Amino acid sequence: MAVFRIRRPEIGSVALSALVTLYLLLVTNRAFWSHAVVYFDGAWAGLLGLGVALWLTTFSALTALSMKYVAKPVLIFSILVSVSAAYFVDTFGVIIDKDMIGNVTATTGAEAGHLLTGSLALHLALYALVPALLIAWIKITHRRFIAKAGVNFLFIAPSLILSGLLIYANFATIAYALREHRDLMPRFNPAGPITSAVRYGLSSYRERNLVVQPLGTDAHVGPRLARAGKPVVVVVIAGETARAMNFSLNGYKRDTNPELEALAGTINYRNVTSCGTATAVSLPCMFSVYTHKQYSGWKARSTENLVNVLTHAGVPVTWWDNNTGSKGIADLISFARMTNRKDSPLCTNGECLDEIFLDELDKKLAATTTNGVIVLHQLGSHGPSYYLRYPEAFRRFTPDCRTPELMRCTAEEIVNAYDNTILYTDHILSSVARLIEKHQDRIAGAMIYMSDHGESLGENGIYLHGAPYAIAPKEQTQVPFIAWFSKVYQEEMGVDITCLAKDADAPKSHDNLFHTVLGMMDVQTGVYDRSLDAFAACTRKKDDAPGYHAAGNLAGPMPGEAL
Repeated sequence: MAVFRIRRPEIGSVALSALVTLYLLLVTNRAFWSHAVVYFDGAWAGLLGLGVALWLTTFSALTALSMKYVAKPVLIFSILVSVSAAYFVDTFGVIIDKDMIGNVTATTGAEAGHLLTGSLALHLALYALVPALLIAWIKITHRRFIAKAGVNFLFIAPSLILSGLLIYANFATIAYALREHRDLMPRFNPAGPITSAVRYGLSSYRERNLVVQPLGTDAHVGPRLARAGKPVVVVVIAGETARAMNFSLNGYKRDTNPELEALAGTINYRNVTSCGTATAVSLPCMFSVYTHKQYSGWKARSTENLVNVLTHAGVPVTWWDNNTGSKGIADLISFARMTNRKDSPLCTNGECLDEIFLDELDKKLAATTTNGVIVLHQLGSHGPSYYLRYPEAFRRFTPDCRTPELMRCTAEEIVNAYDNTILYTDHILSSVARLIEKHQDRIAGAMIYMSDHGESLGENGIYLHGAPYAIAPKEQTQVPFIAWFSKVYQEEMGVDITCLAKDADAPKSHDNLFHTVLGMMDVQTGVYDRSLDAFAACTRKKDDAPGYHAAGNLAGPMPGEAL
């Protein structure tokens, strides 16, 4: 009996490279082309020149790698990278740059799981798996190495020359578009994500032997802290993905901050910008001595930070993390990962509601006998699974999006779910303040809260966060900054909250956190900058009369000033 066999089709490596290049440009670069049309603004000759040049350059790169045993892996890899990147770029409007690669490497399995959806699987199956299997099945005809190199050169050389001529002929138009819109080329698949990954890898390699330089080793406590009648405790809450415009404290139409608005001693700053648009950048920057203009990842990783300076002054710091880690900030201090509490009803699949902090904080405050700083790193409003960030009791705004696949929800449902996370954060912050107040017979406590970055909820087709800062929308860079002071802290440390309230509309940023916390703990050091301490102008020496707080006329030494 005859056996029916399907004969494998044959194709030359150059022809296959050309076809795959065409597939990549037409199927996996929708976001690139849609933005390019807008950015070139009718300059069709320049856009066409760039498009053809990119096709020729990509074709040349794939052809150069089309050797036997190498061609298929390279082509399949290019398709997998391009299709995967295209899904996230097209769905969420993100850009896969170097910082985004850093975010990916720092994520946890639980966090990544929210992005591994059925829609992603279907997208990969249709646009990546099918062509990959087809490439694996067909037979590529190869010449001998020398002959193949010669033939490939005959295709590559003219292609690169023509590409250069097209760029040269339209240089003014292309250069202007790319200079004014630096986000365009990172969107181009597969070159964009591959280049970003290489840049991240090289950066990590250069830092393999990084030595952290000490900072603020001269730090010591000042007279206000030394004379305090009770242990001074400051709780620093590092928020996650909370954008300022959705806080009713900032004028949002919905009542998302009912508890904070009712809490005496609360100070809210309404004009605050972040240092970055993703946790991997913003969190280290917040705790760094460097301002946004000075900051770089290298500087942050090679220099001690706020928690180290506090430790040098003899102020113990504890870091509790309900997120993806401290990004190196807490490497040298007491650190506890709250998500390890597998027996807690507040935790599911490696993630916990932020209430996981409260019982532990209550116990710690009850046992506190010395000054200290406690850092709570929230899970906050991290998306896309906003609905998992709050319990049923805080599901006030409905209908809310109940899936990480945001494209399946209406704009109203997405905003409802997100607003519920802000409502829940309001409860967490207020609960922390109430716990401090509960123990005010024993401690002088205060709380300071800043979110690491904001979030896009579909405005202009953009979701989530992580946009390059230069082009990031305000939804991702405008963040909340809230402080609360117990009456005991106000008396012991000389903070005038009436004065602070008058400064609520003055611009603030992540630049302020480092110096403000040092000021709150009255830590004196040469690295302290009083001009960046958000509370300095409204803080007086304990022995001064109430109300004596005018900037530039403060009685007694301030942190960093000579005694």
